Amino acid sequence: MVNFNIPPYVGEEINYINEAIKGHKICGDGPFTKQCNTWLEKKFHAQKVLLTTSGTTALDMALLLCQLNPGDEVILPSYTFSSTATAPVLAGAKLVFVDIRPDTMNIDETKIEAAITDKTRVIIPVHYAGVACEMDSIMEIAKRYNLLVVEDAAQGVMSSYKGKALGTIGDFGCYSFHETKNYSMGEGGAIVINNEIYNERAEILREKGTNRSKFYRGQIDKYTWIDFGDSYLPSELNAAYLWAQLLKADEINNNRLDSWNKYYKAFEPLAKQNIISLPYVPEQCQHNAHMFYIKCKCIEERTKLTEFLKMGGGICSISLYSAA
Repeated sequence: MVNFNIPPYVGEEINYINEAIKGHKICGDGPFTKQCNTWLEKKFHAQKVLLTTSGTTALDMALLLCQLNPGDEVILPSYTFSSTATAPVLAGAKLVFVDIRPDTMNIDETKIEAAITDKTRVIIPVHYAGVACEMDSIMEIAKRYNLLVVEDAAQGVMSSYKGKALGTIGDFGCYSFHETKNYSMGEGGAIVINNEIYNERAEILREKGTNRSKFYRGQIDKYTWIDFGDSYLPSELNAAYLWAQLLKADEINNNRLDSWNKYYKAFEPLAKQNIISLPYVPEQCQHNAHMFYIKCKCIEERTKLTEFLKMGGGICSISLYSAA
């Protein structure tokens, strides 16, 4: 059996986890969490980054920070993971799905404007497989209609669009550090806040509705419950695991790109014969080799290929998609 994925591991994770244990600080927002936040901010030139318990809760936080009201509408792609949809639903919004582009599998930016109504408040572009959506067009539409943009960059850590890190272009960005992602903390994620006006409320929301973050910084003499909130802080043990990988981020990224390019070269002859289609990466996009997939011509061919791979000893870890 070929595993769908193997969780990333660089070898130093256990040392940092032991360090966290010896420091008697294993709950949220300890030294490793803060180091990860700072690393992500500096690496991606982000205004503020906060680790969360998952990419899903990063999306939940972002949509709650958008302060939606019942009846408000959120635009998102018709092809995405469930979390992209559950976050606006939990925030009380109505979902408006827009079809995707057949080349990148991302939301079709040319179809967004037709989906906008006087109730639209947010657009959620999903950067599928770490390949950026057409963000210039999306941001121009958002500006024209006074809409917020929440980038679902769960698969996009280390990817960029015209030199800007994914997650840093819209009002908010959301990363995932699930075990299936390029960089992992088992379960975890991060919210990127690109406008400082949301910083304080994000900290309060993330810390169970309290201003404890200000207390830890010495800005107040005691912390209190002051607003709606939840617990979105990951364990220091998870953050310590992630920290080891962030220190090797470029090495991991280059290794994945090397493997991705080998797959592409190996399958290219079949693509030139129009037997399959390969991933498309627009010129202005730098991807992170999160995923390599092939597209079959129809569901019948895909089914036959899947059965053939099963007969060979296990389902291939490459994702298979039908063009139909």
